[in-house]
Amino acid sequence: MSDVLELVEARLRTTLGEPDARAAVTFLGTDRIEVLRFLGGGPDGDLVRYVTLGMSDRPMTDPTAVLADPVRGPRAELVLSVRAGRADTDKALRALAVLAASPQVEGVIVAPGAALDVGEPLWPGAPFTSVLVAESGGLIEDLELDEPLDPVRFLPLLPMTPNEAAWKRVHGAEALQERWLKSGTDLRDPLRAGVSLA
Repeated sequence: MSDVLELVEARLRTTLGEPDARAAVTFLGTDRIEVLRFLGGGPDGDLVRYVTLGMSDRPMTDPTAVLADPVRGPRAELVLSVRAGRADTDKALRALAVLAASPQVEGVIVAPGAALDVGEPLWPGAPFTSVLVAESGGLIEDLELDEPLDPVRFLPLLPMTPNEAAWKRVHGAEALQERWLKSGTDLRDPLRAGVSLA
């Protein structure tokens, strides 16, 4: 494990406690991505959090750049928080690993406001096939690294129904988040219905 990933895991343990499970996925031509599961989060202790570990080992680079900078560039890990016991959300680990590998596989930069689609339900029976990437700095503070490395950002993922994802493409991430807020949508409910977009 690289120094960066050791620091990332230390930050996760300090903030969320000990992971109660972890799984590793390796895709052809990519580095290994782990997904750590943390139980008992939230004010009622009923949340389960899945956090990727491995995406931040390399900086994300602009796919149009002629030469990728091996040191500079945004670094991130992905965080999915859902209410425990309502669905088989542990099956989301493969989808999370796919999303975490996308900067290496597809050359994309994962940033707040982006929509990421896995093309299938995030877990069995899920009404979501995509996620909205939210701003970092809430649950897990950004991890500052030594210069010239960019900090590691822990980006929350908010599951979207296909209708919400289509609406977001037209109106933007901020407008969708306002809809969710106005409707009092529980974004951590793994079985929630889509918000009214009329």
